[in-house]
Amino acid sequence: MTRLAGKSAVITGGGSGIGQAIALAFAREGTLVAVAGRRREKLDETLRLLEQAGCSALALECDVTIAADTQRVVRSTEDAFGKVNVLVNNAGALSVSTVESISENDWDRVMATNVKGPFLMSRAALPAMRRAGGGSIINVGSVLGIVAIRDRAAYCASKGGVTMLTKAMALDHAHDNIRVNCLCPSIVESDMTRNLFALTEAGRQARESRLASIPLGRFGKPADIAGLAVFLASEESSWMTGSVIPVDGGVTAY
Repeated sequence: MTRLAGKSAVITGGGSGIGQAIALAFAREGTLVAVAGRRREKLDETLRLLEQAGCSALALECDVTIAADTQRVVRSTEDAFGKVNVLVNNAGALSVSTVESISENDWDRVMATNVKGPFLMSRAALPAMRRAGGGSIINVGSVLGIVAIRDRAAYCASKGGVTMLTKAMALDHAHDNIRVNCLCPSIVESDMTRNLFALTEAGRQARESRLASIPLGRFGKPADIAGLAVFLASEESSWMTGSVIPVDGGVTAY
């Protein structure tokens, strides 16, 4: 029997990268999957892959910073699948900046996507999880919610917020049999990071410098994150909540 047989999951940012990899990994384990995101064409591509894998799936347009959107996604998933057991808060935004160089609008954008989004999605999903007898919320944070690097002030602040939101929610909802854990990747090859390094000599040097900071000597792949998400969604992790887990090639071992 597959590890997630019969479970129903909502995955935000499910159109590409880590979100898509988690959706496909869940599908292989027997999950009913709803992917949510802002870009219809990306969602449709993930939906096609899920259906090719024989998965019952939905693709739902959603801006996680809008409460009505998050409520609609959860309601549509529960209507289609009869329950919501798992929520993966994966949608995210990046800013390469200091507190002096970032605009107020860009700061608000990062905070809204990275912190308000998980808050709104979780708030929408909690009643459905109670009706299902419990559930698992998996926040996709970052190692930059544990340690910092230069030129990531807003991103570090937002992901630090996700770290502590995870712990607080874990305490608040343990009595409902709702577990809340946080995955903390280092740099993963995805749409969000693809243009992080300029196609210049300076960009090449910056890329090599980041690679040199990773003990395992490579950037992560979306599949590196998906396996742990499966574990956290499954009953194998039934005694884990409030955990903040680096998946980072060894970056936080320093």
